Amino acid sequence: MNREKLVIIPTFNELENIRDISLTVMALDGEFELLIIDDNSPDGTALEVKKLQKLYPERIHIIQRKGKLGLGTAYIEGFQYALRNGYQFIFEMDADFSHNPTDLIKLHKTCAEDGFDMAIGSRYITGVNVVNWPMGRVLMSFFASKYVQFITGMPIKDATAGFKCYTRKVLESIRLDRIKFIGYAFQIEMKFTTWKLGFKIKEVPIIFTDRTKGTSKMNTHIFKEAVWGVIYMKFLSFFKSYKINQSV
Repeated sequence: MNREKLVIIPTFNELENIRDISLTVMALDGEFELLIIDDNSPDGTALEVKKLQKLYPERIHIIQRKGKLGLGTAYIEGFQYALRNGYQFIFEMDADFSHNPTDLIKLHKTCAEDGFDMAIGSRYITGVNVVNWPMGRVLMSFFASKYVQFITGMPIKDATAGFKCYTRKVLESIRLDRIKFIGYAFQIEMKFTTWKLGFKIKEVPIIFTDRTKGTSKMNTHIFKEAVWGVIYMKFLSFFKSYKINQSV
């Protein structure tokens, strides 16, 4: 089987969403595969994924972890799985339909046909494209991205976005064991590192819709990590040499 496109979805208590999101991805043109990384959800998310594996034994995969180990470590484990198994395009996506699965096709085209190394599903590249968020959260997210732009110098309008496509060469080039953040600041660090390594990044406009089922994982600790972590990350960058990882 040609293993080309892998969509990584970390989960914790996503039983209400996981079946629908998985079947929607399976129905897309292009034979996308799914890797669910479940952090020991007590609601039975992993059991539901295993039922779905019987329908799509070669396209749905699962890694079960022993507890809540953080978003960043889940994605890094997924990236390592993707590299070991030969995937060429690796995607990050949430389980709750805040990211529209059909936009995976746009992200893939941006990398596979248009020649970019990273494609970002961006809420802010054409204004503010967010649905069902309270105004306070919209403003917090929008100005958080402005803040990240100001501190880091990255020319990325949606710096905290979690809907992305990486080409294999980006993930091979980043020393994943040196990525420090495990919460939402992880998303910023991965973009910053990709940019500092000189890869071509494209923001693709999407409409972000807040979840209608399940519970948001956002909290004040996550927000603080992003605020202070960006300053720390920028400070460390003055002492780091950004070179392509040659050990792969």
